[in-house]
Amino acid sequence: MTVQQTPGSSSETPPSEPDHPITPEEAGTTADHHYPIDKVIFGVAAALVVAFIAWGVISVDSLSSVSSAVLGAIMEGGGWAFVLAASGFVVFALWVAFSKYGKIPLGGDAEAPEFRTVSWIAMMFSAGMGIGLMFYGVAEPLSHFTSPPPGTVAAGTPEALDVAMATTLFHWTLHPWAIYAVVGLAIAYSTFRRGRRQLISSAFAPLLGESRTEGAFGRVVDILAIFATLFGSAASLGLGALQIGAGLELNGVPEVGEALLVAIIVVLTIAFVASAVSGVAKGIQWLSNINMVLAGVLALVIFVFGPTVLILNLLPTAIGDYFGDLAQMAARTAATGGDATAEWLSGWTVFYWAWWISWTPFVGMFIARISRGRTIRQFVVGVLLIPSTVSLIWFAVFGGAAINLQRSGTDLASQDTEAQLFGLLDSVPLGGVLAIIAMLLVAIFFVSGADAASLVMGTLSQRGTIEPSRWVVIFWGVVMGAIAAIMLIVGAGEGDALTGIQTITIISAAPFAIVMVVLCIALARDLYHDPMMRRERRSAAAVVQAVEYGTDKYGDKFVVSVKQHPEGKPLIVDPLPEESKKKPE
Repeated sequence: MTVQQTPGSSSETPPSEPDHPITPEEAGTTADHHYPIDKVIFGVAAALVVAFIAWGVISVDSLSSVSSAVLGAIMEGGGWAFVLAASGFVVFALWVAFSKYGKIPLGGDAEAPEFRTVSWIAMMFSAGMGIGLMFYGVAEPLSHFTSPPPGTVAAGTPEALDVAMATTLFHWTLHPWAIYAVVGLAIAYSTFRRGRRQLISSAFAPLLGESRTEGAFGRVVDILAIFATLFGSAASLGLGALQIGAGLELNGVPEVGEALLVAIIVVLTIAFVASAVSGVAKGIQWLSNINMVLAGVLALVIFVFGPTVLILNLLPTAIGDYFGDLAQMAARTAATGGDATAEWLSGWTVFYWAWWISWTPFVGMFIARISRGRTIRQFVVGVLLIPSTVSLIWFAVFGGAAINLQRSGTDLASQDTEAQLFGLLDSVPLGGVLAIIAMLLVAIFFVSGADAASLVMGTLSQRGTIEPSRWVVIFWGVVMGAIAAIMLIVGAGEGDALTGIQTITIISAAPFAIVMVVLCIALARDLYHDPMMRRERRSAAAVVQAVEYGTDKYGDKFVVSVKQHPEGKPLIVDPLPEESKKKPE
């Protein structure tokens, strides 16, 4: 038999999209281009940010009261949306990875991964570390142990230890990294498979078309991405300033107030600007690699001199508790506990989901950039498991040691959140030296994080340019430091600097959460029309039709032969030549 394609059978796909296997030369053809600054994106984003900074400087009380009111409205009317969306991103990421789409490469069909697996894992490891783990490594498990989520268990009990570790892992493992994976996958697929610009707006092309993503809609999406990155990164910088201030206070500096916290941010922002102007990016990268080693040394010291056996026991126990309580934790909303639960969620779960969402343009672009040539399945599994494993070990070491110290009579929980890490370090040999190392770690995370986040905002400002203009990067770095300072001042006006950071982070991330939901739809449509998937569907349809025809006409005695026919003829299945149907003698 012979098989021919029906005219118009490929109408499911725009004619401009290739049907043949994509070569490495065809994939990502525009990813490395240099584009001029987009005056609309940069101008609108910069004007709004400067207005926000001016508001904070002129009337911090007004900004504080408005942000509190907006947060209350978001939590009352949309807290459930953050909870539902975060779990939805986990389901979506797993579905894409383990469906037929999982074998699609992020590049050409036969393209090899850009980085070796060992290097890729090492870079993924570095993405999983940062100021957040330094700030919350002790504070979160300890907080949940001494004050468990409303409606769960009694504080300070063995059951509270289980809840504390399960809740901490819930906030730091699969859910946040699934959020990152969704955006990172959309950027990597759009850039390296489809050859579009390295922009979040470009990933909406399957829904709106290429022209509209470069128009008003695309600019709105990229402005929202700049805002999300700006406020999410500023939140991390604010946490870093709080922790450095606590370390200085514990090492003899007088009581830390607003002025000193702002001074810390100013000094570290100047350090970032100096690094950008002098072109010492390689030096910052080198310091960041040292940071990973220092963080490992810090964890090793706590592991060796702390409750080693408890920490080892916590590793499997925490995993079991996490999966055992996952459904309950993922479904927790204000409906289960009223105002107490709503307040707890705004300080923990919803704050985290908003924080992770605000970081997605930054982390998403990073993990996309290092994942060219990986399959979708490799990408998702690596992004979910590698940083989650790092978080598991980190919280088992620092959280386990802190809870053990609390149970033995040292009241760490009574200290300020930002000071609890130093309280733990003070309980082991060379605690003063370790405290200095910890402050150094946070400072380098601050500078290198500001460098990378500002680079992403510069890329968004210049329509996908991987190496944006230096002055644009510097501008966003300075603005980021200013917003971090305002977050702290707003919180101080409410009596808690951490509250100000959490409030503004949630507000800034709310619009981008909607963008991410639509992004999932766009990515699913893009994957459906992938050339590899189209070829498989046509192949399956042709074989089914050929087999049905052969079975109807010849029973089980037929073979299929495929060859090209002149265009314009219908899809036909011709009988074999008479001589080919003769039985062999």
